[in-house]
Amino acid sequence: MKRVLILCSALCFFFANSAAAQSASSQASPSKSPGLTSSPLSSRVPPAKPGDVSSIDAILRAVYDVISGPAGERDWDRFRSLFVPEARLTSVVPRGDASAPAVRLLAVDDYVKGAGVYFAKNSFFESAIVNRVERFGNIAQVFSSYESRHAATDKPFTRGINSMQLFYDGARWWVLSIMWDEERSDNPLPSEFAAKPAAEK
Repeated sequence: MKRVLILCSALCFFFANSAAAQSASSQASPSKSPGLTSSPLSSRVPPAKPGDVSSIDAILRAVYDVISGPAGERDWDRFRSLFVPEARLTSVVPRGDASAPAVRLLAVDDYVKGAGVYFAKNSFFESAIVNRVERFGNIAQVFSSYESRHAATDKPFTRGINSMQLFYDGARWWVLSIMWDEERSDNPLPSEFAAKPAAEK
């Protein structure tokens, strides 16, 4: 019986000290939070043009400008330079029947591959109608209504709204995500997003 008590006491002492050691180790060397990287974001994407990322207005202009142009190759390195490496581009996809819409989730390079094939054969020009910006500290949310054309002087063949999430790292702005939905007969643009302000016309 005495041997059993001694053994139990030894085990309790071992586990208590083991737990204390693990706790001390955890406090001394905190684990890295998931998703954090020691590498600067700018080292993981092509160099950005300073004029593209210096302000919210600048990066919004760059997003539309880089995908617009006659049929042919786009400057995809410029496109990549606007986004954090893990950014997402998400389109709402209406279904043909009355069921709920779906979403198509794309990484930056997924968009480059898909849109690149289309732009290689088709002219495409997209521009903002109204940008509604809300900023707090280093983050910004933008509702940007847009219109798309097959030629710069054509009437728009579609319109919609981009919901953009932006981040400021102290030196430049980044796009974290863009999600968009197109205008439809049952989903018209709200009046405040449907036309440029008179001062901008």
